[in-house]
Amino acid sequence: MAPSHSMVAVTGLGLVTPAGSGADAVWEHFLGAAPTARPDPELLGLNVDFSCRVADFDPPALLGGRLARRLDRFSQLAVVAARQAVADAGLDPAHWDGTRVGVVLGVSATSVQTHVVEYGRLAAGRADRISPLMIPRSIPNMAAGEVSLDLGALGPGLVVSTACASGTSALALGSDLIRAGTCDLVLAGGTDSARSAMTCVGFDRLGALSRRRHDPAGASRPFDADRDGFVLGEGAGVLLLERTDHARARGARVRGYLAGHGAGGDAHHFTAPHPGGDGLARAVRAALADAGLAPEEIGHVNAHGTGTTLNDPAEAAALRQVFRRPPPVTANKSVIGHTMGAAGAIEAALTVLALQQRLVPPTANLDRLDDAIGLDVVTKAPRPVDAPSALSVSCGFGGQNAAVVLTAA
Repeated sequence: MAPSHSMVAVTGLGLVTPAGSGADAVWEHFLGAAPTARPDPELLGLNVDFSCRVADFDPPALLGGRLARRLDRFSQLAVVAARQAVADAGLDPAHWDGTRVGVVLGVSATSVQTHVVEYGRLAAGRADRISPLMIPRSIPNMAAGEVSLDLGALGPGLVVSTACASGTSALALGSDLIRAGTCDLVLAGGTDSARSAMTCVGFDRLGALSRRRHDPAGASRPFDADRDGFVLGEGAGVLLLERTDHARARGARVRGYLAGHGAGGDAHHFTAPHPGGDGLARAVRAALADAGLAPEEIGHVNAHGTGTTLNDPAEAAALRQVFRRPPPVTANKSVIGHTMGAAGAIEAALTVLALQQRLVPPTANLDRLDDAIGLDVVTKAPRPVDAPSALSVSCGFGGQNAAVVLTAA
């Protein structure tokens, strides 16, 4: 597909997930749809004692001991994913004009662990033992700040927080920085590590988490009739967005294009989605209009697909509003759980890979489709899809919905 003036090139992908690290490894894992949820020692003794963790993640080896100690886990994940995206794009920060490089990351829950540890010291009367790094380690904007420091990105450095839509919102803002001519390159995506006991208890008290302790691997089951909540995850996804003419001038490999984006609010409830999916439907229509595409031109949808009793039917209703006959749908959280602020970015990266490979990865754990869903959900095996355009959608507490349209190169 020839790029239009409004399309933004995706020239690099960085992924650090419970399904592996690096675009190629993560893609291969998703084709096999092997869930990654397992017992989590940090959650021992809680009602929910399992999560989807990034395994074999060694921050001192990847970042050096000094930098690893300075960064909270959500920032560690972001820096590693950003480095991957830059390398994947064939760029060298030593030779770019840093003033033309921006960083926009979505963050929802950060890591929380730092606050828990330091508040514990305060409660114990040990204020003198609180780390002077507590604030710079834990505030959300440091994900973008540390990536900028690490790579010498001197343009805008921003963090977006729209709950679990944050990663998708960051892609939209990063795309706008390119379109406006503010940046030639933007590292856009999301990062979070929401596996702390406090986060787990909080979501469990809301009734949002699966309690399938007898079968953690089967706990994340979007659109399944037996779903009972989502599974906590962690990870980071960073896409290197680039002006199309800039990419062409340097002979870059283009993985795909971010062709359009949209957002829509529910104004319905502080945590529950609009039951008819109205806000998400508006976000999808806006993204399609921005991309200049009709609904029937979308070949597949990467769903938000949390596996909660309220989200899945609301999301399905939104898609049925927009599409006369909804295209095939996949739900990546079935494999890696809910990575919060990183989810939309990881899912968008996987959508780019699906367009490249003309193959939609299956949804895990879908044994019996809920009759209320009414969607064609890809399951059991990858499905070939030739259409050059796809949609990735995200929803968040506060009724915040975001969508991006991605197209093949």
